Amino acid sequence: MKSVVDLHTHSIVSGHAYSTLSEMIDAAQKIGLKLFGVTEHGPNMPGSCQSIYYRNLCVVPRQYGDMRLLMGSEMNIIDFYGNVDLPENITRTLDIRIAGLHSRAFTNGTIAENTDAIINAMKRHDVDIISHPVDGTADLDIKAIVQCSAETKTLLELNNSSLRPGRDKPKARTNFIEMLGYCKQMNVPIILGSDAHITYDVANHTYAYALAEELSFPEELIMNGDDIRFLNYLEEMRNSKL
Repeated sequence: MKSVVDLHTHSIVSGHAYSTLSEMIDAAQKIGLKLFGVTEHGPNMPGSCQSIYYRNLCVVPRQYGDMRLLMGSEMNIIDFYGNVDLPENITRTLDIRIAGLHSRAFTNGTIAENTDAIINAMKRHDVDIISHPVDGTADLDIKAIVQCSAETKTLLELNNSSLRPGRDKPKARTNFIEMLGYCKQMNVPIILGSDAHITYDVANHTYAYALAEELSFPEELIMNGDDIRFLNYLEEMRNSKL
């Protein structure tokens, strides 16, 4: 499958990434992406931008030849109630809204509490995707999270960066295998995310796609191959959450 969609990437604005917005856009165009998301970390991530950054995103053009740009955020889930670190008056203006658990912005609890954190975030009308949901940052009830994805249509991400050797994510592979197993069983679609922090990683789904292939995960359940299909799914998801 050729990926034409990559929605989880970061520029230097996120604080620990290494390419500018312009450089990331140029790289995505050269690769031939049809839909490209730049999703800076939320303000509770040390070194990332503050909420004022998102107030002026209207000045950024959204079309670059055949490629559409989505400007958004990878927000931090900050508690067991699924709250995130951007206010609703900002999240409703974003083109794409990702939320995830990060050890620098979330305090672990019990399996039930951690699972509640993700499930409550998935139920929010301003969350479209859960980033690296089962990478080992927190112990979770993975089946319950997949069931919630089926119910809310909020997409779970198979994160390429989490599977990269040397990332010190020892539970990621095993957990993602379990997640994909439940997704296949329940016919729940997923999204591959590069989580690129530099131009060279834009649309790099090497490890994620290899794992999907190894498990014979159905390509029709991977949302990266057709930009129009993804946009239609996104609209359906958001309408169902109104």
